[in-house]
Amino acid sequence: MAIWRTVVGKLWLTIILLVAVVISTVGLFLLKIVDVTVSEDSLAEIKHLFIYSGAVGFLLTTFFAFFLLTKITQPLREMKQAANRVAQGEYSTRLVVRSWDEIGELANSFNQMASELNTLIRDIQHERDQLDGVLRSMSDAVLLFDANGRVKLTNPEGQHLLDIWRGLKWEDEGEADERETVPDPLRDIYNTLISKGTTHTGKIHVQSGVWSVVMTPVASGEGSGGGAVAVLRDVTEEFRVDKMRKDFVANVSHEIRTPVAMVQGYSEALLDDIAQTPEERRELVQVIHDESLRMGRLVKDLLDLARLEAGYLDMTMQEVDVNALLQRVQRKFSALAKERGIELIRSGEDSGLLLRRADPDRLEQVLTNLLDNALRHTASGASVTLSACTKLGDKGARQIEIVVKDEGEGIPTEDLPYIFERFYKADKARKRDSKVGTGLGLAIVRNLVEAHEGTIRVSSALGEGTEFKLLLPAGE
Repeated sequence: MAIWRTVVGKLWLTIILLVAVVISTVGLFLLKIVDVTVSEDSLAEIKHLFIYSGAVGFLLTTFFAFFLLTKITQPLREMKQAANRVAQGEYSTRLVVRSWDEIGELANSFNQMASELNTLIRDIQHERDQLDGVLRSMSDAVLLFDANGRVKLTNPEGQHLLDIWRGLKWEDEGEADERETVPDPLRDIYNTLISKGTTHTGKIHVQSGVWSVVMTPVASGEGSGGGAVAVLRDVTEEFRVDKMRKDFVANVSHEIRTPVAMVQGYSEALLDDIAQTPEERRELVQVIHDESLRMGRLVKDLLDLARLEAGYLDMTMQEVDVNALLQRVQRKFSALAKERGIELIRSGEDSGLLLRRADPDRLEQVLTNLLDNALRHTASGASVTLSACTKLGDKGARQIEIVVKDEGEGIPTEDLPYIFERFYKADKARKRDSKVGTGLGLAIVRNLVEAHEGTIRVSSALGEGTEFKLLLPAGE
């Protein structure tokens, strides 16, 4: 920066001009008087005196200017540089106080301002870190929208949810620049909140997921509407459990209503002496007996399932010969299979099929349920195969694989994930005899297999049959 553009430079030029004007003015008036009274030699000396005085005055003003440059301009320049560093985020910048005049007081005030600003920024950063930690630790998704509906802030769960939703196809999908605005599932709630200006809650369904939404308006600095913050909680599991509870109550009511109505109706018929002959009475009593047995089986299965799911079912663990178990189950169903014209095949016999820790009665219950379903859904002339073999698991542990395969009507692919749910027999995809089974068999099978630390898998296709595979740890 040129010196004449500074305050000191301007002051220096002003003093020089002022000295020059004074000396010139005084010289002009004195020379008129001196020309009359003094000789030429004295006049020359006087002129030289004026020149020397001007030179000395110039040197003195220049020295004064550089003095002021050191005491005023340099501290001000340092303050300017320090202010620029603070503006760039270096809040720890401080000035060296070299004097206690106005410049020193200004430097001291600057240092106090920088210290307070540094403390304020540090507190704001600390609060921001705390808020960021809270948002990151939340299992709920948090989304902040501005007044135009653009996403301004999210936590990791919210960003993950946005990424999933943006990958879906929506009916009213907008332009690419609108992908950063309110997601389609939240748009109705957001529009309602903006129009009413009050907190809005609701549930949204996206594919197979359910989310509970609480959206609250956020005011801007001017007090007007500044957008909204939405908190989304994944309630898919709670929704599924609640639906299962309702379905369970409905299915139990449906299962019990029919036998109770029949028992009541036929018992009233007996009381009213509608049956005239012993054969008719015996037939009514037989129906009452069958329906009471059906209700008994339902109650027993419900109790077994409840104990299994609660982990309270007693099991007698011992060494089990799988070959003997399969032969026993085969003999139990041989007569029924022959009666229905179905070939029951036992294949893949292996002398080393031993389970070190298993409950033979519970495993027989599992195979009984699976074979009963297989025979019921297999047409005459087809076959049902029962087999077992030894396999190695993922970690090299020895396992026993038991397979029940039929050539029946099969199960639709979309229904396979639900066949182990309670009362699956009520599903329209699988029509069963209303007088046989309780719809809890496969649910009990799954729980019994898991109680043995095993897994059960199913594969099926319509018209081609169904295959159940049980994988049980053989033990050491």
